[in-house]
Amino acid sequence: MAGAASRLDLNDPTRDAACTRGARIPSAIRCRPRGRAGRRAQRAAGARGAQGAAPARLTAGLTLRKPTMDFAFSEEQEMLRRSARDFLAKECPPKVVRKLMEGSDAYDPALWSKIAGLGWTALGIPEQYGGVGSFLDLIVVLEEAGRALMPGPFFATMGLAVPALIEAGTEAHKKTVLSAIASGDARATLAFTEPSARWDASGVALTAAPAGGGWKLDGVKLFVPDAGSADYMVVAARTRGEGEDGISLFLVEGKPKGTSVHQLQTLDMTRRWSEVRFEGVELSADSLMGPPHKAWPALKRALEWGTAALCSEMIGGAQKVLETSTDYAKTRHQFGKPIGIYQAVSHKLADMLVLSESGRSATYYAAWAVDADAPDRSLASSMAKAYVSDAYRKVAGDGIQVHGGIGFTWEHDMHLYFKRAKASEVTLGDATYHRELVAQALDL
Repeated sequence: MAGAASRLDLNDPTRDAACTRGARIPSAIRCRPRGRAGRRAQRAAGARGAQGAAPARLTAGLTLRKPTMDFAFSEEQEMLRRSARDFLAKECPPKVVRKLMEGSDAYDPALWSKIAGLGWTALGIPEQYGGVGSFLDLIVVLEEAGRALMPGPFFATMGLAVPALIEAGTEAHKKTVLSAIASGDARATLAFTEPSARWDASGVALTAAPAGGGWKLDGVKLFVPDAGSADYMVVAARTRGEGEDGISLFLVEGKPKGTSVHQLQTLDMTRRWSEVRFEGVELSADSLMGPPHKAWPALKRALEWGTAALCSEMIGGAQKVLETSTDYAKTRHQFGKPIGIYQAVSHKLADMLVLSESGRSATYYAAWAVDADAPDRSLASSMAKAYVSDAYRKVAGDGIQVHGGIGFTWEHDMHLYFKRAKASEVTLGDATYHRELVAQALDL
């Protein structure tokens, strides 16, 4: 029909390369000049033409392209996306996810070895430590991992521990641990939250005191992701003072004497969360990451990396819920018609699409801002988490509603996405916490 909107194939992994979205950042905007000087530069560039040619008045007869903004991922990144999706569809389908859910650590060493062989565990790690690619490449893989609900310590390692090591680790820490992670020989996590459930510096109460030329840790960490399968833990501790002053980071290898890990019963069974107790745990002096008492700025930056990474996972999950629900609405018939023809269903799916795409735009901008160390990186990561926390939960809940009674059953996968959405909603701070950070950025 003339004038009809083109059909959007939600299941096509290549559609991302063709769609223009509000924050497809990686290539063009990375070097976009800002402010008055930026506008002058853009006008000058427009006059010169795309290849630095002479102004238009001197190029009569040539076809000039209008200035455009390329928000697409690179061809290599789209290939990475497709290969990741194909790999996870084969190696981590829902039946494998459910099997791993029943295990003690929701972790499969064989699967970890395979993703290491693909180079995923090296993404975002500096080349001198065995890494390849960029943080934006990691974002692509994390989105596909969230789509598949991939269990295991991939997010804990790559989204939390690696940024903390990059931001705060000593050269010795980086050479030892980052190299081991990049090769797939080690897994790691970040132990930050405590019984106060706060994500700011005032929530750190676990103490680290000088002892015998080293340090002694005492305290409790809660909701430590994948602590049971981690070879290393980056632990935030208080060495003096209060608030942001006196925060130090320590690298704990293995489970030294005095350390106990207790797995928590949580809603999301695709990811393991633990209580980790440190009772007089003695650490060597070189376990301290960076100068004592001054780790908060580096830790805050690491949490911003982690927030963008988590949002990417969440958007991947929301996208899968949308696709599954849309397919169901096309095939499930009621009163002789597909249920998708009814406005109560079709508009719900339309809202799910809007939420997913808006969250994706916010996430991609946050990922770019963090990777480029943009001045608004903190604001961008909080804006993304504030939006995506609500969006994923809403999309997952509406997905269950679209499926009706079958969506509430254990046998259907929809509840797994809803539970992951609820767990991710509060991880690294819920929407309320991040809205407060956004308000502070507005001087409110």
